[in-house]
Amino acid sequence: MTDIAIFWDASQLWGLLVWRAAEAFGLPYRLVKAKEIAQGALSDKTSLLLVPGGTARHKSAALGEKGREAVRAWVRGGGRYVGFCGGAGLGLSDAADPVRTAEIGKGLCLCPWHRAEIGERVQHFVSGHVRVRFQGGHPLVPEFFSEPVAPGSEPAIPIWWPGRFAASSGGPDDGVDVLARYAGSDPRTCPPDLCVADLPLSSLSPAVLEQWIELYGVSLAPGFLNGQPCALHGRYGKGSYTLSYSHLETPGSPDANRWFAHILRTLAGFEPRADTVPAWRPGEMPVLWHDPDLLEARRGMGELIRLGLAHDLLFERAPWLTGWRSGVPGSGLNALFMGLCVLTGVSPSPEAETFWAAQRIRFGETFAVFRQGVEGLLLGLRLATIMPEEVPRKILAEQRLALFGSAMQGGGLYKELMDMVDELLFLSLGKAGGCDGSA
Repeated sequence: MTDIAIFWDASQLWGLLVWRAAEAFGLPYRLVKAKEIAQGALSDKTSLLLVPGGTARHKSAALGEKGREAVRAWVRGGGRYVGFCGGAGLGLSDAADPVRTAEIGKGLCLCPWHRAEIGERVQHFVSGHVRVRFQGGHPLVPEFFSEPVAPGSEPAIPIWWPGRFAASSGGPDDGVDVLARYAGSDPRTCPPDLCVADLPLSSLSPAVLEQWIELYGVSLAPGFLNGQPCALHGRYGKGSYTLSYSHLETPGSPDANRWFAHILRTLAGFEPRADTVPAWRPGEMPVLWHDPDLLEARRGMGELIRLGLAHDLLFERAPWLTGWRSGVPGSGLNALFMGLCVLTGVSPSPEAETFWAAQRIRFGETFAVFRQGVEGLLLGLRLATIMPEEVPRKILAEQRLALFGSAMQGGGLYKELMDMVDELLFLSLGKAGGCDGSA
């Protein structure tokens, strides 16, 4: 029996989305860690490796050179690699500049293209659904996406703060097929949830955007959304890679889900039992692990989220994704809360219970300090909007660093807690047989 492996390290929320899609599709999957891959976890019985989003640099570091070579050898021998966002970045080649490679981490070098620098800072802040044009006639593009449509009515698929592809110097003969390109970000035709930071582009008229350029020298038009590639495919030895900066596993995103299902059929021969991933509300998952300490942490994180919402520091993007205002550590808050909701919403494996027994006290003590610190930070950030000259930004930055680490590297108390939650999720989701999909 062949199976699909899901790479777990440095994925957090995005690993949960791939797991949920695998459950919705009814796939024969297993979760694998980098250390297991380095030890030969990918075999000829593994038909597909799914690599969720997250930080490509951290994924590469977890694999190490031995793990990276194990993935390359498996793909060379006929394996199929499918990566979303950070997982797509991991499949690319190293940057030409060694300094740049040190910054973004070593790639697997499955694809000759590499990760491009994004020249405009605003492009890092783009999220939501964006319209795309597909490459008709390619086996990985379903026929219903190959039909021509009027501009502004193209299929919409989600991007969540994506990177950007840069073509190799090999030109059109480098063996890379572009499966889809961004169709632009015209505020008049873009999907309503497409945002730059916390500003929906559809709420901004072209006249206002032009005025901002003239008065402030600020452009919110993300240029890379116009004609740039968002998904690639190519051969590597006997195997192949498929790299998408769109999160095709996003719940309740029918165009993306249907494309994902088609890719699974074509590459791995699995027939998903559904073509869509249902909308998802992790916060409403029924409790199946009745551990008082984990439930208290879940409740405490929910209160922190509600505090941020009440003070307009956070806002709901989707039932599984809390948005955040600039400077607010919303990504970490959301990932930890969603992780705890899923963790308490599945039955624990014996391995998870054993691990938790050894970590319970440390987790509880760390969480108590973290919760108090985050409450103070959120209220401090709110105070800074009222009295910007009275609240030292340096102190807020130091608080955030201690709680969440640096923006690029992560860390702090958040990482300690998230690492424990991630391990518990790995031990339970891989053994408990998943949830019933009702949440």
